[in-house]
Amino acid sequence: MTNSNATTRRAAATTPSSRKPMRALKGLLLAGALTASTSCQDFLDVNTNPNGPQVVSANLYLAPMLHWMVTSPQFDGRFVGRYTQQWTLPGTSLSTWDRMGYDPSSDNGAQQWRDVYWNFGQNLVDMMQKAEAEQRWDLLGVGYVLKAWGWQVLVDLHGPLIIREAFNQSTFSFGYDTEEFAYGEVRRLLDEAITLLKRTDGAVDATYLGRTDKMYNGDRTKWLKFAYGLRALHLNHYTNKSTYDAAAVIANVDSSFVGNADDALLTYPATQNDDINFWGRTRGNIHVYRQTQFVLGLMNGTVFGGVVDPRLTRMLSPAPDGVYRGLNPNVVGFGGLAAAQQPNNFHGYAGTGGQQLPGRYLFDDKAKMPVMTYSQLQFIKAEAAYRSGNLPLALTAYTAGISSHIDWVNARNLDNAQTPTQISATEKSTFLANTAIVPATPAGLTLTRIMSQKYIAQWGWGHNELWMDMRRYHYTDIDPASGVQVYPGFTPPTTLYPDNGGFVVQRIRPRYNSEYVWNRPGLDAIGGLALDYHTKPLWITLP
Repeated sequence: MTNSNATTRRAAATTPSSRKPMRALKGLLLAGALTASTSCQDFLDVNTNPNGPQVVSANLYLAPMLHWMVTSPQFDGRFVGRYTQQWTLPGTSLSTWDRMGYDPSSDNGAQQWRDVYWNFGQNLVDMMQKAEAEQRWDLLGVGYVLKAWGWQVLVDLHGPLIIREAFNQSTFSFGYDTEEFAYGEVRRLLDEAITLLKRTDGAVDATYLGRTDKMYNGDRTKWLKFAYGLRALHLNHYTNKSTYDAAAVIANVDSSFVGNADDALLTYPATQNDDINFWGRTRGNIHVYRQTQFVLGLMNGTVFGGVVDPRLTRMLSPAPDGVYRGLNPNVVGFGGLAAAQQPNNFHGYAGTGGQQLPGRYLFDDKAKMPVMTYSQLQFIKAEAAYRSGNLPLALTAYTAGISSHIDWVNARNLDNAQTPTQISATEKSTFLANTAIVPATPAGLTLTRIMSQKYIAQWGWGHNELWMDMRRYHYTDIDPASGVQVYPGFTPPTTLYPDNGGFVVQRIRPRYNSEYVWNRPGLDAIGGLALDYHTKPLWITLP
């Protein structure tokens, strides 16, 4: 599904492992491909293999890219989740990521970088070119959505990106574009996607698209809603800019998902390693991590008037003694807790147990994984409405966000008949009726409530947006209405990584093997060689 240069890049890259850091040799850069392309083409010219065609149908590119669109954020979530204190990695010493640092000479935290430039890469370019030539506007629109999503997640994770020179095969060093340019490019691509996904002429064909569309089975209208949702998310990141347009955010949410049935979910058949949920116990990627005191405090009544969230016992994991506890990332290991008091792993078992047994919530081999949800978008709408002064609308969206997420938690605990019981209608209605959770009047709504509930709704999967939210509020901003932090109970690590120079983390350094090995001149031009580059604030979070 690639040209000879892209094939050479694939052969030169190592296969990503679910248990080890990614070690693809080049990813974005094309030095090896440039030297090998002529001989490879000569070989292919005289060795045509009918079982391995060099020219393929445009839709055959799509399924693998959708897999990585959903799965790669979870690869990086192991690390982003420690910045945001969704979880911690207890060990014999404090880890680099729990201290808001990074792993030098490692690709940890850069799987999405690899996927956007390599797994998408030339494959996405080829798919879009073929789709355009064949007037398959629905597939082309999906291509624009994927490209926009890629630049969005990378600029939010890493800062400046290589966009204009990304697939220039005539150079060995690649220049970075600014974050502001990247944001403009995302908007342009989404506008184009929306235009295309509205078209019904040409060779638009739900059956053709559906053969490899493992997200929406060829439903163009759902992809259109997804594009609007991504544009709403994108526009809502401008809250620190004078150009922030709350009305545009709300309008895009209203054109997007209308309920949980529209959620962008990927189903994992669980027949072999790569089609097993990345968080499933069989993959072995999260079984040594544990929940933090911070997320526990948002759900066990510590923050919200002593009200215990019914989702707590369906999302988080108790200790063997049945008590729900969270770990302090500033404390080594389990902090002296006896074995019976140590939180179980997210699969629901003590230690590293759970192999071949039912999991919990998102941590099961067959649990469906989202890339965007209705509840997430409702919280985006709630924040935008709140900021615009429309408190009744904000309260309506806020309540819808909580209500739909409770239903969503129940659904994820049925994906593979996991063990937690369903949240009953009575539990749900009682929780929503409690004014410590849903205020009796719109005047009682605060950013603290909105963003804390959005955090819960994104916990475990929405790492990119969750971290962007926390950085938009500079981790510890005070909500003027509540007088407490927007994220109550969140405290940066007391011992930051030495390279931080005392500052909290703001970005992940670009992928080591493609940039710090092969593109140091490009990095040097943006200050990327500085040891504290990861503490430089993103453009989108500055006024």
